[in-house]
Amino acid sequence: MALLNGKMTKIALQIILSVMILFSALTSPLKAHDIPASVTVHMYVKPEGDTLKLLMRVPLESMSELVYPTWGPGFLDFEKADAVFLDAAHVYLTEELKVYEEGVLIEDKTITAYRATSPQDSAIRSWDTAIENINKPPLKNDERLYYGQAVLDIMYEFPIKSDQSRFSIEPTLKKLATITNTVLRFIPAGSGERVFNYIGNPGVVELDPSLLHALYEFMELGFLHILEGTDHILFLLCLVIPARTIRELIPVITSFTVAHSITLISTAFGLAPQALWFAPLIEMLIAVSIVYMAFENIVGAKLKKRWMVAFGFGLVHGFGFSFLLSESMQFAGSHLFTSLLSFNLGVELGQLLILIVLVPVLNLMFRFFVAEKPGTILLSALVAHSGWHWMTERNDRLNEYVFIWPEFNAAFYAELMRWGMLAVIVGAASWAMYELAKYIERRTVK
Repeated sequence: MALLNGKMTKIALQIILSVMILFSALTSPLKAHDIPASVTVHMYVKPEGDTLKLLMRVPLESMSELVYPTWGPGFLDFEKADAVFLDAAHVYLTEELKVYEEGVLIEDKTITAYRATSPQDSAIRSWDTAIENINKPPLKNDERLYYGQAVLDIMYEFPIKSDQSRFSIEPTLKKLATITNTVLRFIPAGSGERVFNYIGNPGVVELDPSLLHALYEFMELGFLHILEGTDHILFLLCLVIPARTIRELIPVITSFTVAHSITLISTAFGLAPQALWFAPLIEMLIAVSIVYMAFENIVGAKLKKRWMVAFGFGLVHGFGFSFLLSESMQFAGSHLFTSLLSFNLGVELGQLLILIVLVPVLNLMFRFFVAEKPGTILLSALVAHSGWHWMTERNDRLNEYVFIWPEFNAAFYAELMRWGMLAVIVGAASWAMYELAKYIERRTVK
């Protein structure tokens, strides 16, 4: 009897194991996929009357923890997938989308439409065609669309007080992929479309920022940018090591400030080259500026003419500042020029804070710890060491780009005219700085 029971137990275990293997084999096409490295999400936000509509397109492969019904070799079964599509939207998107009206979170949100389609479907290119497309009947299985190829269009609706309110959105979308590239189009009531394109989570995006908001945000951005930029801080250190009195600092710092303001503002108006190699060239030249200034300190800086060097390298650093600004100007709304000036003001405030810290620290160090000349050489040598490593690394990166001589056509001459305008501005500013340096020198002699 015991032997019979043992055999029956063994047979039962084999049956259970066989059923598990069979179930695994039958469901293997439906297993979840790994999270993709990167996906692109398209999104529209449009307030209309007392409703804000948010339409988005998300690749289905980015919502991979759910099991999607398939047929044949893995084609998506549209006739059985409606409930799973709705679950995917709730699991991956609903809690990730936070919309604010006048700074207050809108708690209620409803999915009013959803539809899976092919990524080649170009309806998402405009609001009207996207709305028309999402309201069409579901695709049929005859489409023979694989799960990993499909995209899901979803429509959310949020109750609002007025379509004239200021709206902001915080779409983290962190569950979709390692890197999420979002193309967001905001269509405010009574005006044209505004496009945002960002990677990852930018935090709360003000879709129509107020003047005060733009002032504060861009001033903070410029302030933090220079404080976090080690290369800019080291360049300022090289400037002030041999020149720590007000009389010596005014022409040098003023010329650096004027120069980087010129190229920063000019770049915002499209006067900078658009070639791929230009950004790495500027980054390499910023490192060159640090090495040059450090070596000049070591061999002995000529303070009377140093404003010229600061002016020249200030033009380079201004292009460096502009790279961050160019990516952020999409968040300025209708306050482009104000945001540009406030960013520049933030840079100047950060620069002033650095000088307020550096000058007393250097004076104390040269007074109590080390004599000025050996201290200048030691500090400048340390800075030159860091700058040299940056210069070689950035030069290697620059060499990865191929420089192609431009064609001498209408576009080239238009670009040349823009550079000519920039040259005139630079020439006028350098003349003004020359007059300022002469004035300060005359006042000092008296």
